[in-house]
Amino acid sequence: MKRNNLKKLFCVLSALTLTLAGCSAQQKEKNAAEETAAAENAEVSASPETAEPEAEGKVLIAYFSRAGENYNVGVVEKGSTQILAEMMAEETGYDLFRIETVKEYPVSYDEMLKVSTEEKNSNERPELKTSVDNFDDYDTVLLGYPIWWADMPMAVYNFLESYDFSGKTVYPFDTHAGSGLAGTVGSISQTIPGADVKEGLAVAGTEVQNNPESARAAAVSWLKENGLIGE
Repeated sequence: MKRNNLKKLFCVLSALTLTLAGCSAQQKEKNAAEETAAAENAEVSASPETAEPEAEGKVLIAYFSRAGENYNVGVVEKGSTQILAEMMAEETGYDLFRIETVKEYPVSYDEMLKVSTEEKNSNERPELKTSVDNFDDYDTVLLGYPIWWADMPMAVYNFLESYDFSGKTVYPFDTHAGSGLAGTVGSISQTIPGADVKEGLAVAGTEVQNNPESARAAAVSWLKENGLIGE
């Protein structure tokens, strides 16, 4: 009788041991699955999908800029628009092109204003000494310029009229002394009616020269808003 009881007890203990072992194995599998899922989620969180820029095809950053004496910043070796354009090129990797004129503008700010006033009043188109040989290859153009007398320099008008912008997308940006974009987006649209001209970016020249990181942040924000650079 005792031997039968011991046998029954042994069977119960054996069954209990197998049950516990099975539960332990299932728990281990569950824990492993949870750890794998957590690792995958962590990997997704650590490497979010980068937003694709909206700009299609090749992009050109074309700009006109002038060094010398600038408003409220003194004499500079590099113009504010050039600095801003180079920042954008560094952030995006887009091609950079400088619009240059055959004649040189005076170093003196006041003298430059006299020359630019004469050009504007006579609707002059200063001769350009640089050109984009493969302009047709670009689908998008970021166009930079300083504001002179609440307008673009006349050299920029010459640049716009020198190429066929039909079907291209243009993003204007400027540096200024308080006048913002000064209606230049509309002027660009009228000059190249075949292009899709977007809203532009205006950054004070003093900001570019004296607080470049703030100017860079403004440029990067604008590029992201327009899908010209990934988030």
